[in-house]
Amino acid sequence: MSSHGAALPMLSRKCTGLTGEAHVPGDKSISHRSLILGAMCVGETRITGLLEGQDVLDTGRAMRAFGAEVEDLGQGNWRVYGVGVGGFTEPDNVIDCGNSGTGVRLIMGAMATTDMTATFTGDASLNSRPMARVTDPLALFGARAYGRRGGRLPMTIVGAADAAPVQYTVPVPSAQVKSAALLAALNARGESQVIEREATRDHTERMLAGFGATIETEETAEGRIIRLQGQPELKAQDITVPRDPSSAAFPVCAAIITEGSDVLVPNIGLNPTRAGLFTTLIEMGADLTYENLREEGGEPVADLRAKFSPNLKGIEVPPARAASMIDEYPVLSVVAAFAEGRTEMHGVKELRLKESDRIDAMAKGLRAAGVTVDEGEDWWAVEGRGFGNVTGGAAVESRLDHRIAMSFLILGMASEQPMQVDDGGPIATSFPIFESLMGGLGAIIERV
Repeated sequence: MSSHGAALPMLSRKCTGLTGEAHVPGDKSISHRSLILGAMCVGETRITGLLEGQDVLDTGRAMRAFGAEVEDLGQGNWRVYGVGVGGFTEPDNVIDCGNSGTGVRLIMGAMATTDMTATFTGDASLNSRPMARVTDPLALFGARAYGRRGGRLPMTIVGAADAAPVQYTVPVPSAQVKSAALLAALNARGESQVIEREATRDHTERMLAGFGATIETEETAEGRIIRLQGQPELKAQDITVPRDPSSAAFPVCAAIITEGSDVLVPNIGLNPTRAGLFTTLIEMGADLTYENLREEGGEPVADLRAKFSPNLKGIEVPPARAASMIDEYPVLSVVAAFAEGRTEMHGVKELRLKESDRIDAMAKGLRAAGVTVDEGEDWWAVEGRGFGNVTGGAAVESRLDHRIAMSFLILGMASEQPMQVDDGGPIATSFPIFESLMGGLGAIIERV
């Protein structure tokens, strides 16, 4: 069962001719950061197009608990009146981050260099995920963490009263870890450096600069060095959140594998640190085009047109691309099932540390649907069966993971027999309009 209610079994059936426009929600990564940085600046930040999924709403509640004013103005418009860097007040109660690994890790970073104590918890899925990779860099600033065995939630963070700057190298590619360290560095004295051996999504750096922080990035032989001056006065902003490429992945992939489909997905952010899936699909032979390419708020944006693509080929996805599409591998594996030949995905160890072990969850579900999958600790491979040859007909576990649930529902739209997931409730955490949006295009999704 989901932490937000009883389990919600769902089923999808084979369909044809998905058509129309798919207006997906706002970008989740930018939505989280808009609320957090709005709370850490001076003055009123206005946000348009905020993703109102449960994950982001939980972050908004957390910012209220730390003393910021957060107001829902309706229709995706929000107002945040910030308390300034170092201005957080100690919350009265435990901070419940629900299902959101991004939310809890960023918030821990934001409060870790303030003289206060806060306790964090979440749902069963979040409380099973290790937090040491975030608390380790926070300890360098002087913060102390006390959690369950294995560094798991519930966890209490005792913030550093007078944090000194740090130099920290991110051990594995992770935008969450990098961002937590940068948010902690905001209230440290002097210049902190965060070093990435492999570049990850750079929304935090772009947005910090937009809010007035002194931040610069240098590409070196050792990797990307990010330098941030601590204790700035961040200035309130008006933010328009672009549409989420991770959400766009689902109608795009559904159209590609569903016979007779032609779907337009407008206003999708194509930040190069996020758009790896679309590059990969094109390399596999998908009929996917970018229309109306433009720039909005410093981020590249385009309308995506996806059409049925019956001649997909399996490829080896470059490991260097993993960070730019880490959340999209589950639905990519669904597309790979309908390709001819083998699709190999390497350098994806982080998938085992998400809301669920996503490699294991997808591998078991795909096998149940008649697809051969090989896997190792940091890689997996799907043997494509070609269009019309994926059996389906399986009931699979979503493991309280929204992307697992949505990926198997997409599979059911093109497999010969329906696919069922035991709990579609977690979909509300990131894509609350998934059912209605896909249904509007012609998909058949049922609650059972």
